[in-house]
Amino acid sequence: MERPLESVPNFSEGRDRGTIEAIAAALGERAALLDVHADADHNRSVFTLVGDERSLADALVAGIACARERIDLRRHEGAHPRIGAADVVPIVPVVPADMSRARAAALALAERVAAELALPVFLYGEVGGGRGPAFFRRGGPDALQRRVDAGELEPDYGPRRLDERAGGVIVGARRPLIAFNVNLRGDLETARAIAGVVREAGGGFPGVRALGLELPRAGVVQVSMNVEDWEAAALHEVVQRVGDEAAARGADVLGSELVGLMPAAAAAAAAGALLRIDGFDPSRVLELRLLDLVTEGPTPSPPSASPERERRR
Repeated sequence: MERPLESVPNFSEGRDRGTIEAIAAALGERAALLDVHADADHNRSVFTLVGDERSLADALVAGIACARERIDLRRHEGAHPRIGAADVVPIVPVVPADMSRARAAALALAERVAAELALPVFLYGEVGGGRGPAFFRRGGPDALQRRVDAGELEPDYGPRRLDERAGGVIVGARRPLIAFNVNLRGDLETARAIAGVVREAGGGFPGVRALGLELPRAGVVQVSMNVEDWEAAALHEVVQRVGDEAAARGADVLGSELVGLMPAAAAAAAAGALLRIDGFDPSRVLELRLLDLVTEGPTPSPPSASPERERRR
């Protein structure tokens, strides 16, 4: 049996419960919907779903069609940058070996969105020359249209004009990432400064993208991050650095927030470090070992226990 693929579409609505539920219903009727994360200040919702290539594509086309009908970017405001009602739609392999399937599924989805919904589609990640969503979001939909008109870039599929209400769609294939926010009591300048320190482009952690945002409804500021390589940038180390930088600037860390789901191995790595367990890795997590047996067949037996470990049994 083939493993499912994952998709984590981001829609530009985090306040209208009716719209969020309608998009969830459109997605969930055709694929397995695992999680919905809505944020009023970001005015954005992130959905996590899994399925085979056909069911994922059917679900995503239906969800994007629902968003096109219900979301009007001309009246949209929120802390998070965006260029579309269905802003970014990644296809994600659950295991690295399935990246070729994810790329093919992303390209097929992009073709369908353009053909069936008449929306311009821009490719990113593994099918877009490595470009990230931020490349397209800079300045919002109006700035993106000006760049298209000037010949700076072209949609990869669909019309050259962004839809007046729904904008465009960014479709791609990427590795699993961790979308993670840290909320602070402080000012926006402080949040932006900390984001600049921890992001890769500022000399911080590899694979970390970070923004400093103000969340007026929640009454906090936020360091909003995508940890794109959680093996190179351990989540607990990123959080520790944010806390240290906040303390140095007189700000308080109020809490952290996970957007969507995270790889079990990333959680295991953080747990092992915080518990100070020598040699801890995902192979020591029972459920992950059992999953390996189900998806890949038996694995070699682990090394014999050391005398020290034998004495503790």
